[in-house]
Amino acid sequence: MATTGTSFIKHEVAHHFDNAEQEFESAKLGMWAFMAQEILFFSALFVAYAIFRYLYPEAFLEASSLLSWKMGAFNTAVLITSSFTMVMAVNSAQTSQKKKTFNFLLVTILLAALFLVVKYFEYMSKFHHGIFPPNYFNAMAVFEQVPIFFGIYFVITGLHALHILIGIGLIIWIMRRTARGEFHADYFTPVELVGLYWHFVDLVWIFLFPLLYLVG
Repeated sequence: MATTGTSFIKHEVAHHFDNAEQEFESAKLGMWAFMAQEILFFSALFVAYAIFRYLYPEAFLEASSLLSWKMGAFNTAVLITSSFTMVMAVNSAQTSQKKKTFNFLLVTILLAALFLVVKYFEYMSKFHHGIFPPNYFNAMAVFEQVPIFFGIYFVITGLHALHILIGIGLIIWIMRRTARGEFHADYFTPVELVGLYWHFVDLVWIFLFPLLYLVG
């Protein structure tokens, strides 16, 4: 193990596992099962979007034009960058680089916070124009089905933002354990699992951006 002069805490395998490899594989399988149900959860919203977009294409085109694709594109770049920093955090944990692991996790949190700040200003812009729950209809809108688009928009982006907040909480938890020296080349399972969760959250947004902001 390359410790780079840093002390680490030896991980004790839980009593119900035969060895560290079995523990890791079981934890990873559990995370994949969790993400599978998350995919099903978001899939229902994507199906609703697809059905209503098929039924009311003109209304969805008009509603989408009220969104700022520049803000959406910026947030997409922010999350893609955060995926990279998370990958680097996992790699640093796997190679017993405690300081790098901590710093990459910190940058990931800062990028997540930036995403939420941009989303806050985007929401405020909609509220300023009278587009907010439960009043989704803009005074200048032509098609009466415009509220359907914004109903889906606020639900799905709101749930995604909630997942971002949960991710931030998980990363903070990982950072505290990293500072104590719990993760190293022999044990990095929690870092990798939180990394998988974070990549899933980023992937959801990569689908949301074209669907909501680039309707055409």
